[in-house]
Amino acid sequence: MSSFQPRRPEDQYTAIPPTSMSSLGSPAASDSQRDKIASAVAHGHLGGDYGPYSYTPSAEAGNLRFSAAMSDPHYTPSTKAASSRHLIERNSVMPVYTWDKAPEVDDALHDPRVKMDTKFTLWSWRGWLNFITLLILILGMMMLFLGYPLYDAFAHHTIKLSGYNLGGINGSGQIPDLNLKLLVDDDTPADAYSRTGSDGRSYALIFSDEFEQEGRTFYAGDDPYWEAMDIHYWPTGDLEWYDPQAVTTEGGRLKITMTEQENHNLNFQSGMIQSWNKFCFTTGYVEAKVSLPGNVNSPGFWPGVWTMGNLGRAGYGATTEGMWPYSYDACDLGTFPNQTGKDGLPDNTEASIWGGKLSYLPGQRTSACTCEGEDHPGPKNSMGRAVPEIDLLEAQIDVSVFRGQASQSFQLAPFDYSYYIDNSTITVYDEDISQVNSYHGSEWQEAASVLSYFPDSAYGTDGELIVGMEYWSDPDNRDDGYITWYLNGVESWTLPASALPARDDVEISRRLIPEEPMYLIINLGMSPSFQQADFKDMEFPAHLYVDYIRVYQRTGLDTDETIGCSPSNRPTADYITNHANAYSNPNLTTWSDAGYNFPLNSKYDGC
Repeated sequence: MSSFQPRRPEDQYTAIPPTSMSSLGSPAASDSQRDKIASAVAHGHLGGDYGPYSYTPSAEAGNLRFSAAMSDPHYTPSTKAASSRHLIERNSVMPVYTWDKAPEVDDALHDPRVKMDTKFTLWSWRGWLNFITLLILILGMMMLFLGYPLYDAFAHHTIKLSGYNLGGINGSGQIPDLNLKLLVDDDTPADAYSRTGSDGRSYALIFSDEFEQEGRTFYAGDDPYWEAMDIHYWPTGDLEWYDPQAVTTEGGRLKITMTEQENHNLNFQSGMIQSWNKFCFTTGYVEAKVSLPGNVNSPGFWPGVWTMGNLGRAGYGATTEGMWPYSYDACDLGTFPNQTGKDGLPDNTEASIWGGKLSYLPGQRTSACTCEGEDHPGPKNSMGRAVPEIDLLEAQIDVSVFRGQASQSFQLAPFDYSYYIDNSTITVYDEDISQVNSYHGSEWQEAASVLSYFPDSAYGTDGELIVGMEYWSDPDNRDDGYITWYLNGVESWTLPASALPARDDVEISRRLIPEEPMYLIINLGMSPSFQQADFKDMEFPAHLYVDYIRVYQRTGLDTDETIGCSPSNRPTADYITNHANAYSNPNLTTWSDAGYNFPLNSKYDGC
């Protein structure tokens, strides 16, 4: 083992200046002592050995750190004694055995008894800065957890209609105040912001969708104004399942694709989008530019652009039972089941062209005959509420000449004798291309309809066909109501209110040009109830393209009543919420299936 050698000769160590015990309590003395100790540490006179502030790291202090004796041959007992005396002298400042009780040498550096400046003044900028900072923090916390909640409670109107409801995002039917797509699409060209109606009045654009954004989806909650259905549209016996994956945007157009593939035990898949309970309007002009699937030699596709009253959700049979296609505000036999009394009178068998009852409808559910206190959407039980339908386009093919035709219709109830409206008052603008539809109704609906030929160029990916519908209704002056349909910007036919008069022969009152808030529907279907399909010539996948859809209204209207799905004069929100089961389950076919009862009819049931 090598001998221990001190790291520094002993004569390089200097004794610490004597420290008075009493001086540790004096701030001034402590400051001076602290400076001296710091200087000693800096110059290596203090703290140079193994422990903090070790005074004598040399061997003369004895082998304090090692249990074994040192091997230095020059180290003798006399040297040890002399060194011990020198150690005691150098540390005579403090008693040898009082280290645990007395202050240590380094206490001057951290003695808690040492007080700094204890003076107080109001003019300390640092003190005021600390105070102001704390005050800001306290006031900020109070505003966050107390001030803002109070402000919100008393200064902000309560939102009665949530942004989420049946139908997903913006399911309240009110126009959302969100940083999302606006009612009028920014991509709408400036020259499309206004138009002149068939009535000579000025119309302003209130809604548009140009479908320019690529790859949009329409699953529930994806879009503020549209939702793609995930249902089988059984009411018309369709052959396809409507699936949201069949709807997207591509090349600046809405694209609905019908494919021949199994989906929910059906052989075809296609798409339908609705603005139900999201965007609605009351009166106005709707226009859409479309490209139709297939060609004139492939009948069977059923593309549609249409509108319906918000109290009925298309494809949800329970919601439309006793509501569609009524447009009626009278309390009489027209609201009864089958349009007859409980005694079976009048016998309207002769009024039907089908050899049975004139009507198989269950009666108007929320009629003007609804007893007080019974279930009714309001605003009063004596107002007839229902679900009318106006179709801008249902495209078919006239297989006698293989030309495309647009069926433009108004579906209505209760029914006229033999389902004939008063055609003497309608206007067909060009009888060379337009003619009254030979189908005008059945036990389930009456149809005021005209068929108009359109060019073959409407078909295919690059096809173009512009369809439109303008209607006006006024509850205070119902004689002024009308519906006018357009094809490629030209009027095709007009249905005035006078074509829907009261009919003594079936004991009903006038039917109304729709006064309900209406929503938009675009779909590509297929059903033998509309036209038999020629599968030999039909090709799949087939596509319906929509370049744009736009809605206009007369200028100067009260938009609180004419834009939205639940206006105060024709509310729908509470009724939909209170019957959520019916409006959320497409598998329910009747109102009773959903767990609800028809309200009592004062004339049919008594109150």
